[in-house]
Amino acid sequence: MSKLNYEVLAQTGYDGYILKDAPVKVLQFGEGNFLRAFVDYFFDISNEKAGWNGKVALVQPIAQGLTDLINEQEGLYTLYLRGSENGQKVNRKRVISVVDKCYNPYADWNAVIEIAKSDDLEFIASNTTEAGIVYDEASSCTQTPPDSFPAKLTVLLYERFKAGKKGVAILSCELIDNNGKELEKIVKRHAAEWGMGQDFISWLEKDNLFCSTLVDRIVPGRIRDPKEVAELEKEHGYEDPLLDVGEVFGVWYIEGPEWLADKLPFKKAGVNVHVVPEVAPYKKRKVRILNGAHTGFVLGAYLAGFDIVRDCMHNETIHGFMDKMLFDEIIPVLPLDKKDCEAFAAAVTDRFNNPFVDHLLMSISLNSTSKWKARNMPSFTEYIEKFGKLPKALCMSLAAYIAFYGGNIVRREDDGLVCVRPAGNEYKVQDDAWVLDFYFERKDATGEELVKDVLSNTKMWDKDLCEIPSLYDTVLADYKLIKEKGAEVAYASVL
Repeated sequence: MSKLNYEVLAQTGYDGYILKDAPVKVLQFGEGNFLRAFVDYFFDISNEKAGWNGKVALVQPIAQGLTDLINEQEGLYTLYLRGSENGQKVNRKRVISVVDKCYNPYADWNAVIEIAKSDDLEFIASNTTEAGIVYDEASSCTQTPPDSFPAKLTVLLYERFKAGKKGVAILSCELIDNNGKELEKIVKRHAAEWGMGQDFISWLEKDNLFCSTLVDRIVPGRIRDPKEVAELEKEHGYEDPLLDVGEVFGVWYIEGPEWLADKLPFKKAGVNVHVVPEVAPYKKRKVRILNGAHTGFVLGAYLAGFDIVRDCMHNETIHGFMDKMLFDEIIPVLPLDKKDCEAFAAAVTDRFNNPFVDHLLMSISLNSTSKWKARNMPSFTEYIEKFGKLPKALCMSLAAYIAFYGGNIVRREDDGLVCVRPAGNEYKVQDDAWVLDFYFERKDATGEELVKDVLSNTKMWDKDLCEIPSLYDTVLADYKLIKEKGAEVAYASVL
């Protein structure tokens, strides 16, 4: 069976949208699964829905990559978006044709420079992992190419500047705070240290836009089951080693001025991409609602006998507990439009109900101490400040955390604490060593002692939670209810 390319695709009778020829308007650092299922997907839809008529040139950011395979397939690849929408199973296929070709800068740096100098170029996108946006003093402008991504970008922008071209918008997708701003700082530092001149630095500041962005789509990537791969190849009529899989839900927030929304094709295409004054509130929404929901209910759900997130969404009590936590305690303290937050929270149910992903509760449980502090504690404390009372569901969540970590400890192992679940099977708590030591030292403590020691541990929470009026008594009562009646009964008690 032949690999996917334009000729092979035509022979299969594929009748979906395809655009073979268009000018390259985006230079993208990163050719992996995430960018191809997210950024390139949105630009591909924009070609179809908004008549954008643009292509993306990919650059593999490190010496090893997918360049040869992508070019062998003429930039084409199959994307499946899978999940649940409004409670309905979705398995949506699309052949993506927005990619022009891929470049290995370690083999053909000059070709990348030529694209950077093109009149057609409007955007530069990147996802070079969290480690990609770093200052590397070993990188040099005389290297072909420079080692680090910011160094490569500096040289490319300098070449564009020297060619007298207009600036571009840089869309940074790396998973760090203020990704665009951090990238701009490093580029300007390189420019100054390499003596590229004040005119170039002024051009960087005035003619270019370094955008911080927030990306949100789970991308499992390639399908690993050989049987399913074989079935899809038979159905498609071609081989596609670049086949990619992402969840149906996807949203991209781009920090920038209002005019950027008109320059980008996404608004006209009607896709879930938004230009906003700042992305920080949307990151807070994601952390508090999506991540906070996970951390807030999974530990108790596991003690109640559940193993997979999807199954929790089909249990009235667990699902109801999550909704109460989100809609009654977390959303009311967020600094964003309430209806917007509620819509985002409603989408969480579909995302957690994904029929194609068996998301294990135990996987989510890793490092729950720091996760609860970062994802749930801010909502917890802000709720008390705003309403002058304790949030019932978040208090129960905190009690479930204590019961999960400190209940029925059997032994301490190098990589975790072995505990016994109410159902009888063993499970392993994994966290920082000092957290595990803390709980193991209290394996024989009474409930009263354990709850008091956890709440008063300032290393865990940066404050003594026992100082919050009635919190100790409330969490202790919740903890005892979990131990005596089970977590499902305990969750039901707050509904």
